[in-house]
Amino acid sequence: MPVQPGGRAGRVVFAMDATASREPTWDRAARVTGEMFLEAQRLGGLEVQLVYYRGFDECRASRWVAEPRRLVELMTRVTCRAGQTQIRRVLRHALAETRRERVHALVFIGDCCEEEVDELGALAGELGIHGVRAFLFQEGEDPVASRAFAAIARATGGAHCRFDGSAPSELRDLLRAVAAYAAGGLEALEDLADRASPTVRLIARQIR
Repeated sequence: MPVQPGGRAGRVVFAMDATASREPTWDRAARVTGEMFLEAQRLGGLEVQLVYYRGFDECRASRWVAEPRRLVELMTRVTCRAGQTQIRRVLRHALAETRRERVHALVFIGDCCEEEVDELGALAGELGIHGVRAFLFQEGEDPVASRAFAAIARATGGAHCRFDGSAPSELRDLLRAVAAYAAGGLEALEDLADRASPTVRLIARQIR
């Protein structure tokens, strides 16, 4: 059963760190992103908005799209630029979007955090109040990022998982899990976890 009434598609804000440290794996992430839609199609569909930050104070959001090809095209036009993290702006943007129309999940892919964790946690708490679960997928093992991403996930009732940027299948499985949740709710996620990789089962355990 779709999350939204009337068979409407699930809505996901898909945010990515496009600073210079992500450049080596950006293209691989773009290639597997369309996998989200494939899982969601049988559950009522998915609408996704791409958000990314890079460089000096640049944070942009795309229009909402409902086709894998369109999202991948948007991502492949983005180039990475040196800069600091702007996770605060991502969280505020997701709040603004869900106040206009329900957002079912926020996905964030990044490898570091250079912001105050308490402030991020407070914003994440607001997302949780609005029913937006945050799924934070961490490339690498930076301990500061791990602490911040876990705090955001916990405040929203979401999940935090690390993945290997050189192994696209791990990110693909993570995105399939979010798509299942956004399009079909917890029941759909648990159904996928029963037949998918340990990575998906880890997400399902975190948000139960």
